[in-house]
Amino acid sequence: MGIYSIKEVETLSGIKAHTLRIWEQRYDFLSPDRTDSNIRHYTDEQLKVILNVATLNRSGMKISKIAAMDAHQIASAVREAYEITTEPDSLIDSLVHSMLDFDEARFEKVLSSSILKLGFDDAFSKLIIPFMIRTGVLWRTGAVRIVQEHFISSLIRRKICAAIDTVHAQENKNKKKFILFLPEGETHELLLLYSEYVLRKNGHEVVYLGSSLPFEELPFMTDAFTPDYLVTFQTIPLEHLPYQDFLDRLSAMFPHCQIIVGGHLPSSGRYKLPANCINVNSAEELIASIH
Repeated sequence: MGIYSIKEVETLSGIKAHTLRIWEQRYDFLSPDRTDSNIRHYTDEQLKVILNVATLNRSGMKISKIAAMDAHQIASAVREAYEITTEPDSLIDSLVHSMLDFDEARFEKVLSSSILKLGFDDAFSKLIIPFMIRTGVLWRTGAVRIVQEHFISSLIRRKICAAIDTVHAQENKNKKKFILFLPEGETHELLLLYSEYVLRKNGHEVVYLGSSLPFEELPFMTDAFTPDYLVTFQTIPLEHLPYQDFLDRLSAMFPHCQIIVGGHLPSSGRYKLPANCINVNSAEELIASIH
């Protein structure tokens, strides 16, 4: 069973901690547990209640009306709201439910309908990326278990791979050659996979090497393929090599390649990027960086 602080519930639900405290005082539907020192904490079931209430409240229903509903009425109203909403925060709430409950059917319904309404690109940027950010924060704080993160990541991975398989590349007279990889020890490949989708869609040539690639394997691949660009992401510290050393070695080893880095570490501002390295934080920045 998960245990969540009020700050973690705020991150997951999008409802401010101040608002949660007011709801607790005025209505009976939310009574968090407390530690011996009177600090609030919430269970999985309490979090699910808050996510449902947040969804209905964002859809326009007054909190006083929601508080008067029983659990079955709330669940029914939420299902109806999910059928018609295109509000990203409500859809993200539903994905969080899917992750906590290991509910593949709900995930499939929410994401597939969002892709139909918005298209794959907008569904990913407006729904999946914010959801991944929420999940990453909670995973790092221990509020989401590794098994839950792996479950939902595998479902998202499947969707990206399906999108890659259906790509009809635009004709691009200025196409470039890319190698995409994650360094040894890094296994979070969803953003790298999405980069493959974006690059192929824009008519570029891509070799995808996947996660946890030993550094020593790169020269062999680049000699065979002679890329114009290397693309990599980093979300956690490397186990055997300081990240600054990794950037410097990569830059020195491939001085004639443009190196594109993304993820939590290069975006933190704590590292000095070599001259042939640039940081990107979105698909738009990735495409804009190609010359």
